Amino acid sequence: MQFLSAAKAELKKVTWPAPKQTAASTAVVIVIVFIMAIYFGIIDFGLAKLIKLILG
Repeated sequence: MQFLSAAKAELKKVTWPAPKQTAASTAVVIVIVFIMAIYFGIIDFGLAKLIKLILG
């Protein structure tokens, strides 16, 4: 019980981001994930073609 009350007290000290800031951060993360997925997809495709060319 002491742990839970201490945790509750610490959570009251936290500065939570505004909903607008949270949405903006989430959008940035989603865009970066899509960019990285496309990048790694292109790299994977190129390496697969290269391996196929080398091995016949």
